[in-house]
Formats: sequence, C-alpha cells, structure tokens
Amino acid sequence: MIKDELLKLRFACGSQTALEDMYKQYQNDLLTVAMALLNNTHTAEDVLHDVFVRLAGSRQSFRLSGNLKSFLMTCVVNRARDVMRHRQRSETFKAIQDQGDVCEQGPYDEVRCTEQSQQVNQALAQLPYEQREAVILHIKADLSFKEIARKQQIPWRTVQGRYRYGLDKLRSILNHEIES
Repeated sequence: MIKDELLKLRFACGSQTALEDMYKQYQNDLLTVAMALLNNTHTAEDVLHDVFVRLAGSRQSFRLSGNLKSFLMTCVVNRARDVMRHRQRSETFKAIQDQGDVCEQGPYDEVRCTEQSQQVNQALAQLPYEQREAVILHIKADLSFKEIARKQQIPWRTVQGRYRYGLDKLRSILNHEIES
C-alpha cells in the first residue's frame, strides 16, 4: 500500500508525526489482536504501547521492506507471547486472568462489553494459547496459515491443525453456553 510505504519512509527519515500516524492507522486492529490473545484490556494496551515505544527507539536502524501492518501485527503477537510466558511462570497468573473479565470504562467499551463479544472472549480464553493464537492471527489479523507458520517458525500444517482444533473447541464451548 502506498500510504504504508510513505509512512515507513517518513519514519525512517525522522518525521515526528510518522509514528503517530502509524499508531492511529493500526491502533484498533493491533489492540483487537492483543486483547484477543491476552484477554486483559490493560495488558493489551501495555503490549501495544511497548511495541510503539520500541519502534520509536529503533528509528535509526529501521529498515522494513515488507508489509507494515504485518510487521506491526508480528511485533504485537511476539510481545503478547512474552507476556504470556511471564504469566505462566508467575504465581499471580490467576489474578491477572481474572482482571481480564472486568468491563471497565474506556474508549473500547462499546465493542468489548457487548454480551456476544464477552462470550467469544471468554471462550477464546479457555483455548490453549497456541490454538488461540492461530485462530486470532488467521481471523483477526487476516494472515494465511503459511504466513503464521513462517513467523512462528513451525510447519504450516501445525498451524492449520491448531486453528482447526481451536475452532472445534470454540464451537463446543459456545454451543454449551447457548444450550445452558
């Protein structure tokens, strides 16, 4: 996309507004992916901000020949993975996960707090992280199985299997909630 190429060029040349423009353009998509992966609004916002802070710090060495959105999505997913690893090692994992179910005041409440959205987010939170990541990246980030596999450095059939099993579990979880 030409707009992305101009953003990358402006950013690499030291434009003060290029990073802000990138943030404005992709904020919603990136935050949606982070929230779906982490199931916690505050942590998702922290991940998004961490990605842009690190990007701002790399202005001098910034060289990107690929797709800007895909690059930013990869950065968010990698940072979310780091957070998940830290959560799993932490004794406070349960407390952090419980905070993700609270609907708080903020600019994203209208979308996040709908009943259907909450059900889907709760169902996603019940999936193993690898399956959740495959489902979110394929559906929300619009990445192909091969792109996901390349970024995760695993076979694309593994990604496809995780996606399929994740969808099956989601259907099962959501159907059970509907029947109850």
